[in-house]
Amino acid sequence: MSSHRLSKKSRYIAWGAAGVSVVAGAGIAAQASSAATVWPAQKTFTGRAFDACTAPSAAAMKAWKTGYYGAAAVYIGGKNRGCAQPNLTASWVKSVNSLGWKLIPLYVGAQPPCQKSANPEKMTTANAASLGATDAKDAVAKASALGMKAGSAIYLDMEPYDTANKACNDAVLTYVRSFSKTLRAKVYRAGYYGFTSSSAKAVATATDKTDLPGNLWYALWDGQDTTTADWPWNPKQFTDHSRAHQYKVNSKETRGGYTITVDRDAWDAPVAIVG
Repeated sequence: MSSHRLSKKSRYIAWGAAGVSVVAGAGIAAQASSAATVWPAQKTFTGRAFDACTAPSAAAMKAWKTGYYGAAAVYIGGKNRGCAQPNLTASWVKSVNSLGWKLIPLYVGAQPPCQKSANPEKMTTANAASLGATDAKDAVAKASALGMKAGSAIYLDMEPYDTANKACNDAVLTYVRSFSKTLRAKVYRAGYYGFTSSSAKAVATATDKTDLPGNLWYALWDGQDTTTADWPWNPKQFTDHSRAHQYKVNSKETRGGYTITVDRDAWDAPVAIVG
């Protein structure tokens, strides 16, 4: 199991406890909170992406630009972010962008109240809405400081939990709605990372679609490099370049003399706007 978000131990506990779109399309209609909002054109990447616990050095990113991967997810913030990010600076973003890399900002926000792992930040029923807004503002500030401009997508990371626990699930959806609504008010596109067995399923199958993210990055470790063949929900959901699929984890790979342990992703969704 990947250790990129929570600690490895925490992710095992959370996933085990869980028993392991929302909006059709990622365009302006899906993302805007107001009809008067003018949105920058979406930057979409379609192809292979990877995510690593710590953003690799600029030298490693240059060596890895072989054509196999075209995008990389980076953990821009959140109190539950699992790894330090000594390389992740505005100059790093500018440098790897100039090499042709597309970047995917990921924010590890508050986790479910019923999740068993010990996280620094957990939501409650009482604070889910306010905390969602606070975390979204922080995510925008972090992205902006790195040179990721308005119109970029920011993906909220939600680890596994027991979706059968209604109070817990309601709190999560309240938090996610608040986070997404606040992102859009700041003119950032709302994305969401979760598991097909729990956190992603909760969003994809929610009856009330109001303010839920317009882009879904689903974790299903089946080894299939696709965003369509194994899509487990309504095929009309999250169309128009709004899906990503994490299909393999802890893949130790060497390119250009640099070895990095990554998770592999099939990507067809918005990324950061840089430069």
